[in-house]
Amino acid sequence: MKKFFMNLHPAPFASIESGKKDVEMRLATPERLEIQAGDQIVFTNRDDGRQLVKKVAFCRKYPSFAELYADFDKTRIGYEPGENPDPNDMLLYYKQEDIDRYGALAIGLEKA
Repeated sequence: MKKFFMNLHPAPFASIESGKKDVEMRLATPERLEIQAGDQIVFTNRDDGRQLVKKVAFCRKYPSFAELYADFDKTRIGYEPGENPDPNDMLLYYKQEDIDRYGALAIGLEKA
């Protein structure tokens, strides 16, 4: 079992903490492709430094965030029921050329 560390903005941190969001989306960089089922991720809230440890249930690589979004119910990836999920939202975090180069990673988190 390996331990990985990731920072989160307060809203996704709260969604994971409450159990609403159980799929974390990241750029599929070589380091992140090492994440496997059974590993742990320590999430740190960017605003207050609180931490949350989650066990990884699965890790799936996708060519794009659009394909990742198509595989999951929107609430599992962090959207509220009334929101319209848009893969272009990931451009707030990643450059398009990096998405094209690395692809997307869905990290499933075990429910407590």
